[in-house]
Amino acid sequence: MIVVAGTGLVGTHAADQLRRRGHEVRSVSHNTVNEVDPTATDVVLLAHAGDHVRTARRFLEAGCHVVSVSDDTKDVLALLDLNGDALAAGRTLLVGAACSPGLSGLLIAYLGAKFDDFDEAHIAVHGTGGPECARQHHEVLSGTALGWHEDDWLRRPAGSGRELCWFPEPIGSRDCYRADLADPLLVKHAFPHLARVSARTSATRRDRLTARLPMLTPPRAGGDMGALRVEVRGVRGGERAVEVAGTAHPMAQIAGSVAASAAHELRRQAHFNTPIAPGVVALGDPVLPNNEILDDIMQTGIRIQAFYGVH
Repeated sequence: MIVVAGTGLVGTHAADQLRRRGHEVRSVSHNTVNEVDPTATDVVLLAHAGDHVRTARRFLEAGCHVVSVSDDTKDVLALLDLNGDALAAGRTLLVGAACSPGLSGLLIAYLGAKFDDFDEAHIAVHGTGGPECARQHHEVLSGTALGWHEDDWLRRPAGSGRELCWFPEPIGSRDCYRADLADPLLVKHAFPHLARVSARTSATRRDRLTARLPMLTPPRAGGDMGALRVEVRGVRGGERAVEVAGTAHPMAQIAGSVAASAAHELRRQAHFNTPIAPGVVALGDPVLPNNEILDDIMQTGIRIQAFYGVH
């Protein structure tokens, strides 16, 4: 059985996708997840707001595989610290299985295969998946943004470093800024050889000016149209080259599809007695069947688009 903890937009979409694949699924709220019997559970998908680390530890220790959609930097750092717990339990904890992080790591792995060697990954994201995601977007513009640059972590003020990024239509071009995003942490975890990693989020002037204030307007209950852009740079045929891919769909649909595909793959591998190596992993990590997970996501209706230049 797969337990989906979270009854918001992302959790509901993920649960629906898993049921369509024929899995036995139990959906529970954040408040009732600790009432779940772990002995009857194979995989737990954490898709609720708030910290995931305590719940993840409990289910790992009980012998369950765990998938987390968390994109909060502090929570992700705490989840990465559970590697010892996951190894001791012989189970897999898959962290950041949403859009960004999540699909971003899969696209880096996909694009990276087009190079002889790749050493840079730059991510931009637009949109929010629901009310809690919108609150998170509001907060990430007021913290400290992480980036990896030549063997060291760079810390810059969130909301700085404007860059015009082109997303797949209908989103198009958006001004994007550094933000307190978890993507650099998980990308560097999955691809330790990278020399440069950056992540930005789209924002308006009002978003940046009000980032340190309470939200002035309530978030949309249905979420937004979302988009992801991943740019990978490397060497091909002795020359520097760039590959860009992305997607544009309702953000909750993207995140829910990625989470469902990750949980489906963990359950499938365990069922056929070919489990993924235990420990903490992020999408894109070579220990994962990344191409199969990406194919599964696309079968849910998520279209991946590649940028081939302007003609």
